[in-house]
Amino acid sequence: MFEPMIAALKTQKRRIVFTEGTDPRILEAANRLHHEGILTPILLGNPIEIQNAATACNWPVDEIEKIDPQNYKELDEMVSKMAELRKGKMDEAACREALKKANYFGTMLVKMGKADCLLGGATYSTADTVRPALQLIKTRPGSKIVSSCFILYRETKEVSEMYAMGDCAINLDPNEEELAEIACETARTARRFSIDPRVALLSYSTLGSGKGESVDKVRKAAEKLKELNVDFPVRRGTAV
Repeated sequence: MFEPMIAALKTQKRRIVFTEGTDPRILEAANRLHHEGILTPILLGNPIEIQNAATACNWPVDEIEKIDPQNYKELDEMVSKMAELRKGKMDEAACREALKKANYFGTMLVKMGKADCLLGGATYSTADTVRPALQLIKTRPGSKIVSSCFILYRETKEVSEMYAMGDCAINLDPNEEELAEIACETARTARRFSIDPRVALLSYSTLGSGKGESVDKVRKAAEKLKELNVDFPVRRGTAV
């Protein structure tokens, strides 16, 4: 399922920041990405602690860049840029304190163009991973909210299936307009994973057999989605 994406990434030479540089799962991922030439990893944390963790789990990271937020040569520039972005909400002292945390530091590396993307969440919560991005990078023009999706993959002798399920982690109670936007973003993500999107908006009511506020909200979201003239089929009530 990842072959087309991997092939594209190998030609683009993108840099990815890992905020939890001592986590064994991160070290394994960074090692594989580096040696297979898929992405250029950057590990955040104390270099000695990263090296010790890598030795302990036998994932060599000698050739991988490591950045310590506590001893970054361009920290003053980063503080100034972050204070500008958070003008009226955080002064330079507050920004300097926040940048001691790898989630904020890594996000600023992306914002300043020193990295192309960031992965966090191995030990940081979803909220602590998403919050810096919302504050510093913000949403793409035209998007009003941040959402998420899971890629579910099942393969047997008879069938190979992939589904993009959104939004199961970020928005607790989205309204119909937000549901429509979440559906569009999930479809866009699905295409990146070579899934031809056919979107179903689900509720506890199958094809409108039940009644209630949440059922009405999903129905209205499906109607709004169709009004957007999206280039994928939309259904309400049952998975396609």
